[in-house]
Amino acid sequence: MPGHAGTGGRDVIFAWEQCKLSDISEKSYEKNTDNKYSTVLTNSAEYGIVKQRDFFDKDIANSSNISGYYVVRKNYFVYNPRISNQAKFGPINRNKLNESGIMSPLYLVFTVHDIDESFLETLFQTTTWHRFMYQNGDTGARADRFAIKDSTFMSMPIKVPSLEEQHKLALAFQKLDQTITLHEEKKRQLERLKSALLQKMFADKSGYPAVRFKGFDDIWDQEKLNSLVRLHRGLTYSPNNVQDSGIRVLRSSNILDGQFVMTDDDIFVKSSVVNIPTVKDGDILITAANGSIKLVGKHAIISGISENTAVSGGFMLVGSSRIPDFVNSLFDTSWYQRFIRKYVTGGNGSIGNLKKNDLDKQYVKVPTTSEQERIGEFFREIDQLIINNQIKHEKLLELKKFLLQNMFI
Repeated sequence: MPGHAGTGGRDVIFAWEQCKLSDISEKSYEKNTDNKYSTVLTNSAEYGIVKQRDFFDKDIANSSNISGYYVVRKNYFVYNPRISNQAKFGPINRNKLNESGIMSPLYLVFTVHDIDESFLETLFQTTTWHRFMYQNGDTGARADRFAIKDSTFMSMPIKVPSLEEQHKLALAFQKLDQTITLHEEKKRQLERLKSALLQKMFADKSGYPAVRFKGFDDIWDQEKLNSLVRLHRGLTYSPNNVQDSGIRVLRSSNILDGQFVMTDDDIFVKSSVVNIPTVKDGDILITAANGSIKLVGKHAIISGISENTAVSGGFMLVGSSRIPDFVNSLFDTSWYQRFIRKYVTGGNGSIGNLKKNDLDKQYVKVPTTSEQERIGEFFREIDQLIINNQIKHEKLLELKKFLLQNMFI
């Protein structure tokens, strides 16, 4: 095997050796002939090898025909020919579950030897093997599946360093993956915490929330939403009104994961067609119409506006007359979710539209201004922690992508 050798106090760095996948692996033919195993697995491009029940929330395989499924023991590798945006030629993953399972004969199952399993697993996350697949396979009869013979697949050329370097590379990526998972889990925990606190810190029908900051004990008043905020419909304009400069128009791409973002594909219209209030920092943007009913009602506080800006007709603009952060959090509560389910309708159920008049007349429970400020500030801080972990997570994913592209041959 290639490696490092001591020479007069210096290290000699040997090149990575090329071998065939068949030199370090064998196809597994073991089938579940006596139905010994009942845990059906699936090979996901995004999540790796997982239990089918966890992935689909139900069993997809028919229990009457699993005797023909391949047995996938711990640390076995599996190639899934199903192609997707995440896996151009289908994913190759290792079974890291602490149990054996079974997979459809459509998958290729293989074992490995004389190589660090974690290193090989990481290598298959790179694109170094894609050229071979492109040259030796085909999309086949089904556009969502990649067709390649098992014998051809096993002849795939791969380059490997010494076992010592394999171990070091595998360990480095394991630690990076652990850090990525840590920030992802922190974000999920914060989101769960926020969801739980939204239920406790906003008043129910009694007018009193279950959890409050010290010093606040007044009953919350019931008000119409239009006495709390000003609602404005978005701008309607024709393609003839679009130009290279003028009034910027916000669109659906300006709300991402519950946050307001500026984009590079701005649209500008003539100022003469803008007959609605322009946007200010602290206003709230709500998606009023979208191709999917699940996206209607998404909202975010607008920030970083430095020039005249309006919102398009697919939106509603909320001009907060009091505390923007409190109002934005109010739109995260169960009251707002119930409103969306009840009033947002359209077409065959897939197209939803939020109407200004419906939202205007809704009643909400509202505390004193000082309590609004405390609640708004509190949830703004939670949102910022969620954003920070999301940013760290994305940067670590970018780092991993860069390292995968540059640390493998």
